[in-house]
Amino acid sequence: MKTFKMLSMGLVEGDDIINFPLEDGIIINQENSHRSWVIEMLMDLSHEEKFKEMMDSKNIYDVKVVISYPENEPATFEVGIYGVKKIGDHVSILMKGTLKRARRKYAETLLAELLEDGLEGEQLLKRFESDMRSRPVLRIDEAAN
Repeated sequence: MKTFKMLSMGLVEGDDIINFPLEDGIIINQENSHRSWVIEMLMDLSHEEKFKEMMDSKNIYDVKVVISYPENEPATFEVGIYGVKKIGDHVSILMKGTLKRARRKYAETLLAELLEDGLEGEQLLKRFESDMRSRPVLRIDEAAN
C-alpha cells in the first residue's frame, strides 16, 4: 500500500465541481487486483448532512482529488461513501473507489479547448489563467461520461 497527503477534494456535479475545504486528508492506494483506493478526509462539521445523504443514497460519485503538491493535476476517482463520523467540531468522511482513468495533462487539454473556441492574445491568456485556478470540467471529460 502507498499513502499520500490529500490537499483538496472536489465533487463533480454535472458541469460543476463543488470544492470542499479540508482540515486534513489522506488517500491510500491499496495496490490490489481491484485497483482500490481509500480516501479519508476531515472537514468542518457543517458538511456532515450532505455526506450522510450521499452515503444513504448508495450512489457512486466522481471526485477530483489533488494529492501531495498543490500544483499537481487533480486525479478523478469514482467513489462510494462508506462512513460519515462526527469527531468534535469536524466530520470524518470515508470513501472507497477506483481511479477513473489515467491522468492526462490538464493544462495542455484546456489550452487546446480554448484555442478551438477561437480565443487568442490577451483574451486567451486571461481565460487560461482563470480556468487553471477554477479547473472547470473539460469537454473531453464530459464526452467520456
